[in-house]
Amino acid sequence: MQRCKRWFIDSPETEDSMSDAHDNAQHDLPHEGPIKTPKQLVWSVVASFVVPIIAIILLVNFVASGNKSAPGTKAFSEEAVAQRIQPVGAVTLKLGGDNAVLKTGEQVFQAQCAACHATGAAGAPKVGDGGAWGPRVKNGYEALLTSALKGKGAMGPQGGGDFSDVEIGRAVVYMANQGGAKFDEPKAPAAASAASAAQ
Repeated sequence: MQRCKRWFIDSPETEDSMSDAHDNAQHDLPHEGPIKTPKQLVWSVVASFVVPIIAIILLVNFVASGNKSAPGTKAFSEEAVAQRIQPVGAVTLKLGGDNAVLKTGEQVFQAQCAACHATGAAGAPKVGDGGAWGPRVKNGYEALLTSALKGKGAMGPQGGGDFSDVEIGRAVVYMANQGGAKFDEPKAPAAASAASAAQ
């Protein structure tokens, strides 16, 4: 008999029926939610309205902000893109002969030379400074013109500009004469050839 009782207790069917009875007992207990007081209920109702409204406001601000570039980068600005896709070369037509209108020495100086020669930047002699221009003027107009056309020191050929040799010569005469020289302004090539033909 005792052996039979032990078999009944160790039997798997008995364990299942006991666990089912335990589950049914737990199921029959009263159910409770996370909200236990009226104050918690009020807070949960308020939060259920406020949290979605804040989420909507944040979403609207995010969408309305548009595409903003990161601070410190302008890689995708219109100017940067235009600069990257610009043509590699360009064709420039210059009028020659009788139709060309040459710039005066002062115009070339203002357009190209004033950046350094008006301020004395990079050791350039300042316009009107007789002490700085004196030794240069003693070397003569041709030496000054050669330095201006080929470049000297920090100054590139033609001072980095794109003028004719006559226009550069006029700018050299303008600056040198401001420093005490008495050079004649170079004539236009067409006028010089017409003058030589008249002689």
